[in-house]
Amino acid sequence: MRWIAHLDMDAFYASIELLRYPELCGQPMVVGGRHQPVTTPDGERQFARLKDYAGRGVITTATYEARALGVHSGMGLMKAAVLAPEAILLPVDFDEYRRMSRLFKAAVRSLTPVVEDRGIDEIYIDLTDVPGAQERSSNDPHAGVRRLGSALKDSVRAATGLNCSLGITPNKLLSKLCSDLEKPDGLTILTPDELQTRIWPLPAQRINGIGPKASAKLEALGIHTIGELAAMAPLELITHFGALYGRWLHEAAHGRDERPLLLHSEPKSLSRETTFERDLHPLRDRAALGPTFTALCERLAEDLQRKGYVAKTIGIKLRFDDFKIVTRDQTLLRPTDDALEIRRGAGLCLKRVPLERRLRLLGVRAGGLCKTGEKNQAASGGQSKDGATLPLFE
Repeated sequence: MRWIAHLDMDAFYASIELLRYPELCGQPMVVGGRHQPVTTPDGERQFARLKDYAGRGVITTATYEARALGVHSGMGLMKAAVLAPEAILLPVDFDEYRRMSRLFKAAVRSLTPVVEDRGIDEIYIDLTDVPGAQERSSNDPHAGVRRLGSALKDSVRAATGLNCSLGITPNKLLSKLCSDLEKPDGLTILTPDELQTRIWPLPAQRINGIGPKASAKLEALGIHTIGELAAMAPLELITHFGALYGRWLHEAAHGRDERPLLLHSEPKSLSRETTFERDLHPLRDRAALGPTFTALCERLAEDLQRKGYVAKTIGIKLRFDDFKIVTRDQTLLRPTDDALEIRRGAGLCLKRVPLERRLRLLGVRAGGLCKTGEKNQAASGGQSKDGATLPLFE
């Protein structure tokens, strides 16, 4: 039998912070913003509270205690402060999150090499041919795969000190859904004959791939659960959602998914961006914008170098105080991972944008990626002759 596992780290960023600050265990806590803890002369750590926050930052993640108060990732910190004013506020530390991500993935690969990387805190694992996966016992037909699931969880915990949740089913779609059923620290094993009792009663939007728009449309059609979706005729779904998506909805509701694991995929782009605590004027706040712009380019260059890529195009992303988003791209003469070249390309993009309104967000993107070894083979582009300058935000 085919066995695919989806491993999802539990409240990953928040759990890492709790390792660093164990005194916060059991308390509502969110990660976002830039407020660093302060250590008093007697060695006591003092933490910022949501009620004291002022700005436009958003929550990166939250502990389960904070989530119980209605707080969730992506929510504005000011809005969250209304729901959980006493919640602890910690700054993000992406360098540490990436380090822990590498640790837990290495721990998994030490047990089984067939892994699809899905992001910083989740992976798919093919357990089908792992020794012991197909073992059964008289009182547990899934004894082998259950033992493997427990071993994976133990290995991740030993490497990181963190808990994860696993869903193990015959395919990626069901495993993704099941890894969320018994969080935190869950292990859920499901076979197709349990679909009607364990999956069909769930809300339709629990299926990965049914977003807010499709969910609202299903609600309007009187479809609330996965079981109700499964009962719809395929032709009716196609009528309302189109041929491709309609057929997929029917297959997904019946738990069918033949996708293989993708063991290697090349990123199309890398980016770095920041949201300002207050709107910054392109001219009057150049002293603040200049170093920020340069730092984003430097961090993007570091990302490229660490991952072994060079970029053929450099782009910028601006969000103004009226929430309008503007992007521009610049093709380089030759692919690069050099911070100065990235800064020059981004500066040329910036020259093509009317900078008349205050800025809420500034970002830099590297596209047209190729491996560093292919740098000299890449086709040249058409960089402007003034590419040697560093315009704007100097």
